Parts: sequence; structure tokens; C-alpha cells
Amino acid sequence: MNTDKFFAEAIANEYAPKSDSKVVALKKLDRKAKNPATIFAFTFGIIMALVLGVGMCLTMGVIGSGTAAFFAMGIAAGVIGIAGICANYSIYRKLLASGKQKYAYEILVLAKEISEENR
Repeated sequence: MNTDKFFAEAIANEYAPKSDSKVVALKKLDRKAKNPATIFAFTFGIIMALVLGVGMCLTMGVIGSGTAAFFAMGIAAGVIGIAGICANYSIYRKLLASGKQKYAYEILVLAKEISEENR
């Protein structure tokens, strides 16, 4: 077996110009439609979980001086964190729907072209 030939072909393939197929373009469009909603949902969820955690720490006196003012601030932060966590999924669905609507025409046209080529 000539391994030099396989090695040379592998290196040549790395430098050869790549042609983007329509399936790859379709996957890119799909990611482009879905990624902003996913990134927002994870980021917002993490931030709200941290706000909830800070509220819990303030309420239990882990941070702060443990006075009534810190206790009240902790409850307020906890309620804000819980509300944000509860609202996260609804916001995600709305962002996802708007992203899908934004790229729907391009995705449908490309998907139709791909399905007609395979017939």
C-alpha cells in the first residue's frame, strides 16, 4: 500500500478550492435563523439565575450585613430573577419565530431546489 500517495492527496484536498453545496448553505441559513434566539436564551437564563442566587444570598445573610434592608433587597432580587427565568422561554420562542420568519423564504427556495435536484 502506497501511503505517500494517500498523504499527498489529503494535503492536496486541503488546498483545493471548496465548492459550497446547497445543503451546506441550507444548514448555514438554518443556524443563522436559530442561533440568535438560542444565544439570547442561554445568556438571559444564566444572568437571571445569577440574580436569583444573589437574591438568595442577600436574604440568607451570606452577603450583606443581614439587616432588614438587605433582606428586602434580596427578596426583590429573587423575585426579579424568578420572573426573568419564567419569561425566558416565551422570549426565546418569539425570537425564534421572528428568526424563522426572517429567513423562511430563502430556506424554502433553497430546500425546493435541493429536493428538485434529487428527483
